[in-house]
Amino acid sequence: MSAALHTFPSLTSLRTALSEGKLSATELAQDCLKQIQVQQALNAFVHVDPELTLAQARAADARRVAGTAGPLTGIPIAHKDVFVTQGWRSTAGSNMLKHYVSPFDATVVNKLLQAGCVSLGKLNCDEFAMGSGNEHSAFGPAHNPWDHSCVPGGSSGGSAAAVAARLVLASTGTDTGGSVRQPAALCGISGIKPTYGSVSRYGMIAYGSSLDQAGVMAVAAADLVEMLDTISGFDERDATSAEQCRGVPNAPGRIQGEFSKASAHYTNQGILPLKGLRIGVPSEYFGDGLSSEVATAIEAALTQFEALGAQRVAISLPRTRLSIPAYYVIAPAEASSNLSRYDGVRYGHRSSSYSDLADMSGRSRAEGFGPEVQRRILVGTYVLSHGYYDAYYLQAQRLRRMIADDFQAALTQQCDVIMGPVTPTVAKQIGDHKDDPTADWLADIYTLGLNLAGLPGMSIPCGFGKSGAGKALPIGLQIIGDYFDEGRLLAIAHQYQLATDWHQRSAGQA
Repeated sequence: MSAALHTFPSLTSLRTALSEGKLSATELAQDCLKQIQVQQALNAFVHVDPELTLAQARAADARRVAGTAGPLTGIPIAHKDVFVTQGWRSTAGSNMLKHYVSPFDATVVNKLLQAGCVSLGKLNCDEFAMGSGNEHSAFGPAHNPWDHSCVPGGSSGGSAAAVAARLVLASTGTDTGGSVRQPAALCGISGIKPTYGSVSRYGMIAYGSSLDQAGVMAVAAADLVEMLDTISGFDERDATSAEQCRGVPNAPGRIQGEFSKASAHYTNQGILPLKGLRIGVPSEYFGDGLSSEVATAIEAALTQFEALGAQRVAISLPRTRLSIPAYYVIAPAEASSNLSRYDGVRYGHRSSSYSDLADMSGRSRAEGFGPEVQRRILVGTYVLSHGYYDAYYLQAQRLRRMIADDFQAALTQQCDVIMGPVTPTVAKQIGDHKDDPTADWLADIYTLGLNLAGLPGMSIPCGFGKSGAGKALPIGLQIIGDYFDEGRLLAIAHQYQLATDWHQRSAGQA
């Protein structure tokens, strides 16, 4: 644990220390770089460049001296390795891009850089964000700080592990089918996936274009507000950027405004801050497959919300189980299209031995892509092929619309937010399911529907279970809201965290 970061329970306290001159951004960055080296066994980082980091830190200190510092100036962060970056390699966890360095920064990276954040480097992830445990990285798996024999979740496993180990207090991630919420839950931190289109995808290496969404992770829900506000907003370079975000200022922006308004309302409610809040609890989230320890922790969290004044409402999301086949048709289909650009011609890995152009592309892809990526490309190509497009892909898209309608019916007619588990169990052991490559797909049952619908959702710590070795492993509570309702979700999570201390626990302290 960082000698500097462990003394700061939140970004707010760290920001105060920086603004009061108790430490400099350069000193903080140097300490964090040392701790990354000390905790190298976590394998959370895949590329660190001290010169680049310290140059950003010195620039942050100069801004503070000049009086032009912002709320995030000097805050150390790190980026999931699917965001392209100048200087640092951008590999997407794949041998296909093992040595690639981008000539430009992703919009998310650039916005945080302009805000004064100091990047410590690039974080490990499943190859092209395809996975649920960070076991499919070409650089080896990242490890869960609570139990190094367990996965940190995926695909943003390195992002979650780095925050949980306090190597950074915040990191970026991406969520295509739960890849921010799931690792946040398994590592005991807070993470949010915003409404689809509210954060630019420009410069984010694509997996499933209609599903991918950038998100952020931090220790506490309140820490996510400024981070998410900074990266949100309309981007004309992203064809999927939401028109609702056009013209919305970033500081203070939509999310900060919603958070502050909701927090003020909840504060005025006195000892029952969440009085009147209707929490929808889907019966489908509590059926077969949910472990007893996760069910117990979620029930305790819901009881705590009721003690804060909220009302529990039984709802149904009848197509929950069908989200798995729908997602695993649509996402591989989009992956098949997106990854066709890696042909060994323009950039990325090129085989050293081939006979002609077709052979070059085939060999380059076979050598550059790992087994899970190849598996999903094959599935995607199959469902898009002549004779199967109507039977599989179009049917999955129809089902996607129905799933979105189920969420809308619940959120507009029955409840204000939806809550339930993020994962059926605590973190599994690294190497489990290696003989059944599709077993991990079933563990995404509670997260996939949100991406198919494009809704915002988050995970916050709510308890602990036990690993196979008897070590404490975190459990996450999922909170789902209506479109562009991120500020209120964060405010609700903040109220829970004011009443509990699960988010303040660090590895070894459960």
